[in-house]
Amino acid sequence: MVVPEPRLWRDARPHVTRVANAVRPRLARAADAVRPGLTRAAGAVRPSLARTAAAVKPQVTRLARVSRPKTVKTWQYTAGAAGAGLALAATVATAAGPWDSSGQRTAERDRAVALRQPGGTDHDGDSGTAAAGPRPAPSAPSVLVGLGGAGVTVKSAPTGKALATVLGPLLGNPALGARHTAAVVDVTSGRRLYGTGAGTALTPASTTKIATAVAALSALGADHRLTTRAALEPDTKELVLVGGGDPTLTARPDTGGGWASLRTLASDTAAALKKRGLTKVTLSYDKTLYAGSEIHPIGVNDNLAPVSALMADEARTDATTKGPAPRATDPATDATREFAAFLADHGIKTTAPGPSKATGRAEILAEVSSPPLSALVERMLTNSDNDIAEALARQTAVAAKQRADFEGGGKAIHDRLRKLGLPLAGADFHDGSGLDRADRLTANLLTALLVKAGDPAHPELRPVLTGLPVAGFTGTLTSRYTDGAAGVVRAKTGTLTGVNTLAGTVVDQDGRLLAFAFLTSNTTDPAAAQSALDRTASALADCGCG
Repeated sequence: MVVPEPRLWRDARPHVTRVANAVRPRLARAADAVRPGLTRAAGAVRPSLARTAAAVKPQVTRLARVSRPKTVKTWQYTAGAAGAGLALAATVATAAGPWDSSGQRTAERDRAVALRQPGGTDHDGDSGTAAAGPRPAPSAPSVLVGLGGAGVTVKSAPTGKALATVLGPLLGNPALGARHTAAVVDVTSGRRLYGTGAGTALTPASTTKIATAVAALSALGADHRLTTRAALEPDTKELVLVGGGDPTLTARPDTGGGWASLRTLASDTAAALKKRGLTKVTLSYDKTLYAGSEIHPIGVNDNLAPVSALMADEARTDATTKGPAPRATDPATDATREFAAFLADHGIKTTAPGPSKATGRAEILAEVSSPPLSALVERMLTNSDNDIAEALARQTAVAAKQRADFEGGGKAIHDRLRKLGLPLAGADFHDGSGLDRADRLTANLLTALLVKAGDPAHPELRPVLTGLPVAGFTGTLTSRYTDGAAGVVRAKTGTLTGVNTLAGTVVDQDGRLLAFAFLTSNTTDPAAAQSALDRTASALADCGCG
């Protein structure tokens, strides 16, 4: 049949050229970071590239007739929803780089060329090889073609009976525990194709972050930024460091990630103080944006810092940037002490910091802001970052004028998803990260969240799809799928003791973009359960079940 007008994509071409130019210096850094994963995964990916590219082509080229919107913000990428699965079929994914004019990330295209050609990729026209060495590989053809091609026909979505035949035995694997639920939905139509216990609420673990992301983006917008300020009280000359809830504020030297810098804030503040003839101030901090206990119900844990509106580097006491790590017990005090040290480097003396609250008369001397919320959501989902997740839950509560604590964050997420018309029967939110075992989600809700993120009426939700880890290459899926479906499956993982979950997107052999959710409980072997879930998602990718 002839494919109808697509629902999923918006043309962001007017913006991508200038963004691509801006990001070029980052490609070399990305290459060094990604290279070990590429070597390991190349063997797994190569056999499936040709098959998946052929399957993807019909679904991609049918997008030709999408009209160009009048204005497109930086986060409205061309490859929005379908790109979550399609671009990854043969473009090996990295975390760096914007979408280019062909609809795929420049860095991803270059990695794909490096895998398929013996000479490597020539970044910026200089391969760095000797004259007698191999020539840089030629450019690989884009998997996602530019918009404007002729429409084609695609096969129909998989049938429920065919999916049951493929998935049923895999989901019955004893490694998946005594209880499991599943749902598969066609993203284009929103129609559920397969379900078993899909309306039964189970502990979702970190797949909760998909709900947190949708709620925060819906409440605040993808361009929203979290701002940390230095404010001077006019009468007392008290300098107050005001936390805006940015968990990515960093005290480390600039690493090119675009994160707000405590060093920059101190430099700008010192300059503003000197203009006012001040070289010594009373230093305080304000963390009152958030309320309630800072300690998660699970207690002190290396997976999560105390949830404070003011912290630097997620209160990590080591040099890590992701994953478990020892955390400071008082993030706000530690961040303010670091701020004081940076002020001292610029000739400003301060008292020992203490808690305070900036008044409405305080003069803002300087401020630094996080990257847009779209980038925070992508980092949260890719790395399963619990600190960002809890911050976004509280930010959603602030936007909803709820009390910004664990309970208020959970209520705000629930209310926001209800306003979006999502199926919330049985859903219960007690945090934003999924670390609380009392959280409950259904496979119906998880797939509905993914479909909503692909809805052209909600382009602000695109980062939910672009932030999903890529099988075999990025985030929590880096070391998984190395023996099949690497680069094809994009999914959020969830793991607690006795709980293993997986929810994301995949393109099947007929080129259909599918959303899936698998939840299990009472598992006894985490590695075996993960492997069983991975095989199930891989089978969905291999399915030509139309």
